Amino acid sequence: MSTNFALPRPLRRSGSLPASRTIRIVVLGQGAVGKTAMTVRFITKRFIGEYDPTLETIYRHEAAISGEVVHFEILDTAGQEEDALLIEEKIKWGDGFVIVYSVTDRCSFDEVMRLCFLVNHIHSNSRKGSSDPPPIVIVANKRDLEFDRMVTTEDGENLSKTLKHPFCEVSTRDSYEETVVVFHTLYTEMMKQLSSSPTSFRRRAVSKLMDKIPKIHANSTLGSTGRSFSFNSFRDFLPE
Repeated sequence: MSTNFALPRPLRRSGSLPASRTIRIVVLGQGAVGKTAMTVRFITKRFIGEYDPTLETIYRHEAAISGEVVHFEILDTAGQEEDALLIEEKIKWGDGFVIVYSVTDRCSFDEVMRLCFLVNHIHSNSRKGSSDPPPIVIVANKRDLEFDRMVTTEDGENLSKTLKHPFCEVSTRDSYEETVVVFHTLYTEMMKQLSSSPTSFRRRAVSKLMDKIPKIHANSTLGSTGRSFSFNSFRDFLPE
């Protein structure tokens, strides 16, 4: 199955969002659905299939979107069962969310609805006076593993319609462009919300927990010629 992806045209920044403002994104989903591979593919254009599933990392990355410099700060979560307080801290930290499942794993698909409700609940409690749900994009990964598929495209589309969140079905392995669509779509959703509710992305204090999570800076060169990344330094964070 092939899907034609077109890069979205994000809305222009409003005056409420300074050019240096970091967009904080939390990537959620069960283990082994490809969260890290998708995040690294987006910031390096490279696909790496194996990672330590227990590691959590914040990736810092700059990208040019429609002539604007966007500062991404992406928290790649481990996707394992953890203390409710820990996951709450991570969700409070984020401005937008990518919730990932694998088309080869029905359990990971079933987890999406719970994660969406959890994000909505925590943000509604932490942002008094704001009725807007936080921006979320639902992502079906591993589209290339068609023979192992357990979740249809229609299943994902129906879920996204029910939850009223954008949906992308991607192959992180086969396509860098599809991972770009994921993060650009979320950015567009965040800009829509910002234009209608300027207080949606108030800066919140970073907790001691978030300070302990390792951070990797992607050294990007912005412009039409593309990006460069210091990949050797990134390799230091990969398992042997």
